Amino acid sequence: DLPPGMDIRGVATTGSARYLAGVIVGADLVKNEITSHALGALHYFPQSQTVIEIGGQDSKIIIIRDGIVTDFGMNTVCAAGTGSFLDHQATRLNMSIEQFSQLALVSATPVHISGRCTVFAESDMIHKQQTGHCTEDIVYGLCQALVRNYLNNVGLGKDIQPPIIFQGGVAFNQGIVKALQEELGPEVIVPPHHEVMGAIGAALLVHEEMTSGQNESRFKGFGVSEINYRTSSFDCQSCPTLCEISQLSVDGRILAQWGGRCDLWQTSPTT
Repeated sequence: DLPPGMDIRGVATTGSARYLAGVIVGADLVKNEITSHALGALHYFPQSQTVIEIGGQDSKIIIIRDGIVTDFGMNTVCAAGTGSFLDHQATRLNMSIEQFSQLALVSATPVHISGRCTVFAESDMIHKQQTGHCTEDIVYGLCQALVRNYLNNVGLGKDIQPPIIFQGGVAFNQGIVKALQEELGPEVIVPPHHEVMGAIGAALLVHEEMTSGQNESRFKGFGVSEINYRTSSFDCQSCPTLCEISQLSVDGRILAQWGGRCDLWQTSPTT
């Protein structure tokens, strides 16, 4: 519930499900993750030059010069560079991700673990356990492996300059923060609310848009959670690309379609 006297003046969505969420809630603005994360970082640290964002399912790097995004890269394929990799390894070691994070900090001699992919990492981890390495050294070795994977894939060829802002849920993991600082130097900064910096950036953008005019919000209200929405997809046959088109419907009526490389099926909110 909102505090008394508060109302919704504007709503924005971002992230990989931004189109779907935008249609459901009635977003006034749908904005890509790169722009949103960059703006969130610049809001707290105007001199930001590099944004490292590692989430549960993907990771990205954003290069900023003089307050403008000049380059970026994303990884949506290799799980070894994301938070899900750490969650999976913590489960294999029979510990919570919070215990994993704290244990990494007490490692004295971290072992080298392959970070090329989850299969190699798991095999390497099991081998290190069998050869008698202590758990904390294996855990921190996994943190270092994730950082190497990130820098060798997402960060490859990027001009990484400080201040470096580390965002995303994985920034909660102090082992990853330490491993990043070892690789990139002490100017790796974890901002407040790092886990929702993309949302903060999107909120700043929609605030600017809604206050610059007399626009009335399209927000549908909190009752949307009670509506029975249905999602489905199909392959477009209009050209050899065969794009997968996602669609959202309610009571048999299509509300939005998106996912193509052209605008043929694009009926989602405007970015």
